[in-house]
Parts: sequence; C-alpha cells; structure tokens
Amino acid sequence: MARAYSAYPSSRRPKRIGATFLLLLASVASGPVPAQSPARQPASAPAATYASPADIYGDLFAAVQMRRIFADGKTFADAVPRRAPAAILRDYRAGDFANDAALKRFVLDNFIVPAEAAPAPSAGGEQARPPLTTHIAMLWPELTRQPVRPEPGSSALAVPAPYVVPGGRFREIYYWDSYFTMLGLTRDGRDDLVESMIDDFVALVERHGHIPNGTRSYYLSRSQPPVLYLMIGLSKTRNPAVQRRRLAALRREHAYWMRGADTLRPGGSAYHVVAMPDGSLLNRYWDDRDSPRDESWREDVLVAREAGRPSGEIFRDLRAGAESGWDFTSRWLGDGRSLATIRTSRIVPVDLNSLLHGLERAIAEDCARLADRACARDFAARADKRKAAITRYLWDAAKGYFADYDIDHKRTKGAVTAAALYPLFTGVATQAQASAIAGATHRWLLAPGGLRTTTVTTGQQWDSPNGWAPLQWIGAEGLRRTGHAALARDIAQRWLRTVAREYRASGRMLEKYDVEDIRPGGGGEYPLQDGFGWTNGVTRAFIAAYPDLQY
Repeated sequence: MARAYSAYPSSRRPKRIGATFLLLLASVASGPVPAQSPARQPASAPAATYASPADIYGDLFAAVQMRRIFADGKTFADAVPRRAPAAILRDYRAGDFANDAALKRFVLDNFIVPAEAAPAPSAGGEQARPPLTTHIAMLWPELTRQPVRPEPGSSALAVPAPYVVPGGRFREIYYWDSYFTMLGLTRDGRDDLVESMIDDFVALVERHGHIPNGTRSYYLSRSQPPVLYLMIGLSKTRNPAVQRRRLAALRREHAYWMRGADTLRPGGSAYHVVAMPDGSLLNRYWDDRDSPRDESWREDVLVAREAGRPSGEIFRDLRAGAESGWDFTSRWLGDGRSLATIRTSRIVPVDLNSLLHGLERAIAEDCARLADRACARDFAARADKRKAAITRYLWDAAKGYFADYDIDHKRTKGAVTAAALYPLFTGVATQAQASAIAGATHRWLLAPGGLRTTTVTTGQQWDSPNGWAPLQWIGAEGLRRTGHAALARDIAQRWLRTVAREYRASGRMLEKYDVEDIRPGGGGEYPLQDGFGWTNGVTRAFIAAYPDLQY
C-alpha cells in the first residue's frame, strides 16, 4: 500500500528548526556539485547543468522535509509550483510558519502536490481471482504512462514515448527496474512498450549523457546498474539506423561509467572508476553530489548526525547506495549493521563490474555486426581485461564465491550475497567457479521462498529476510546458463509459490517478499509498495520459462 501523505501529529514533530540549522541545510544543497576530496575525486568535477528542488527552494525545502510536513519525503520533491519559485521563496521568508499546519497550508497554496498513489487493482475476492498470468497482463495498462513534457518548475524530466512505472510512490520510469519489467512485457506480447521504453532510455542518454536513477531532476547526479544493453537484447528491431543509434547510446553510457579513468594511477579513484593495485580498472557506485537526497532529505540528515564523519561523505555514500539499487544493505556498511557506517564508494561491487563486462561484450558484438572492427577489438579487449580483474580481485577461492572488494582494506569483504551470481549471468565465471557458486547458493542463499539477498538481518530492505524479483531472475538465469538447471528451476519454483501465495491472499503483486516466512517483505525507508513492475515481469518470465511448474 502506498504511504499516506498526511502530516504526523504535531506532538511528534519538532515545532521549529533553528535558523542556523536551516542555513546549514540550505548551504549543503545550494551548490550543484560540491567540492570533492582530492584524495578520492579529481578537482575538475564537471559543472552540473540542472537544479533539483533542494537547490531551488533552499531553506523552504529543508523546513518542509525536516519537519516532515508530508510523511513521504518524495512528495514535496515531486511537487509543481503554482507560480514563480522566486516569488514563493520571497513570501515564505517574509512570513511566520513556526506552526506546522501553517507551513503545510503555505505549501498547498503554492504547489500542486502529488496525490497519494492509489493501490494497484487487486483481483477481486479470493475465490474469484483470475489466473496469475491474466492478472499480470491486466496490470500493464494500469502501470503504463504516456510521454512527459514537464510543467515549468517540475522536477520531472522529459520522456518522449510511453513507458511502464514500478507502481506506488514510484510514479516515474526507473532505470534498472525497467529491464525486469520488460521481461514480462515481452512474454505478454507488449513489444510496443519494450521498444518505446528503449527509445526513452536512449533519449535520456542522448540528452543527459547517461541514464539517471529515475526521470526526476534530483536523480540526475547518479545512474543505476547499467542494463540498457540487456534491454536492447530484448528488442526485435533489425533496422540498421536504429541499431546504430542504440550502439552510440551504449558507447556513451560506457564513457559515463569510465569518466576520469585516464587520470588514474594504481590505487587511485575518480568518479565511478577505481584503479586496482596492479593498475587494472574496475568500477564502484558513485554520485556527483554530496548533499542529502531530495527524496530522502530528512532520513539522510539524521543518519549523518549519528555518523561521526564529515556529512558530505555520508551523503555521497547514501546516494551511491541508491545508485546501486540495493538501498540499503549490509554490503555497504562498515560495521555490517548500522547505516551510519555506510561507505559505498569505498567498495568495488561484483554485480556492477559483471554488468559492465556484459556491456563491453555487447558493444564489441554490435560493433562487429556493423563492421566497425576497431571498436569491436577495443571493447573485446576491455571486456577481457575486466574479466581478468574481476577474477583476480573479486573471486574468493577459499570460500568459493565472488564477493565485493574493500578498497581501503585491499581484500574481499567475505560475506556471501546474491550479487555473487551476477558473474554467472554475464559470462564472467568459469565452469569451475559456477559450480562452486552453485554449491554456495544452495548452502547459504536458498530460502523456502526463493533466493536470500544476504544472510544477515539488519532491518535494511536489501538484507535477509527479503527476497527481490531481479535477484531471483539473475540468479536462476545465471545458474541455468552455466549448466545448473535443476537449481535454477528450484529457485523459480520457490519464488512463484511465494508470489502466488500472496496473490491468492490479497490479490496484490508486491515490491519485495520475506522469503524466510513467505509473506510480504519489510524494512527500508518507506512502506511496502504494490504494483509492481519488476515482480510482474520476473514472475511472468518464470512462468513462461517453466510452464510445467505448480505454484
């Protein structure tokens, strides 16, 4: 169910934030790209060419978020001004809004605030529910949105063609979600939406130089796991002009992820790139800003208060965690437990580098298909070098699985997570490695309701006991592709039973599930969402891949 947008009772909120604190928050958000630490970031960071709501509304934005005028921080970030922002700010600064009700009234008078998201349609009473595949097919129109031409002052980004949203509070298109959603669209014959969504993402690369986390101005400083090449792999288009345009977008996306690589010496890092001790290049998650996220402003400020480290470091690592899609998880935490110890940008993740290997191979193959031999040789060599570096630094031979690399401690982090299956999915793992990972998966990651995300319980949503649709697909497909068909089938079976059990009980498709107790998932910064794009897509794809399974 989507989160309600009514304010909390005033007795549970601070009455007024001190002027000094508001000025501090405003100053944190005032610069498009704050100064970077020279040890971790080149001084010549590119200038931002956008403004987020926090930039535009400064102390008003900070007050609305910190006083929790709306229960979901994304609400005000998505609001549209009814008049010029400068006039709104002038009137705000001239007024007295110490009372929360008065501040909320001011916001509602001056902004069009998004309505609470309606729950996705449930499929009638338990006895009258249609088959799961029928329900999923009926949800696609409910989740489809038309092209976007942003209103003046909106945080929305332009989107030229129809697309599918995840659902709930996620009212715009999101990057990595969309690939898993497309898996279901293709099985339901919605190639029109697959093609239009690919066109949308290509247009975003052409306009912004990369695909943002989602189509909001406040997401532009980061991306998400690079899966555009996987989306293009679902396309049935054979038009050479379209293929060349899409290849150009892939090459530009790759350049975004490799920005700053030519400045590095062994042990250095710049933006998304890390030079390993032998000089080979791998990647990390990163965000160009080191201020609180607009959509989770209050949450980020409160985490930074606890951290005992420079707030800019905390904010950037929270943002980088959001770029990973695993927001949040013990993978990014220094102590493995507390969000205040987050250090995402000091970790080289196995999933990101596996996907970038896949991207490099895809570019090489597309270049060869279009007779660009120099490009094909270049990217094939890049992929080979990345594979060697992944094997050297991210493979833990003693434990028998791939793991994230800790830059500061110069070793793998050790914990087994579902990210260990990405090298099987993208062709990085050898057959021997795949067999070892299959054993580790069966031993530690296989839960009653599907694949565990991690083996630890922290209260973060990308940890145990939650299971997530994208990881079920990556894991099962990776195992199937490397000869472990029985285990892949078992994962699909368990996941389908989990999804079907909740569907029979409530008629809903959920964002995440508890795969230990086979029930709705929990944890995270916002309530459990339904809809839900990638769950629909992966579930539909599993049903198509294993039509004889009983669920």
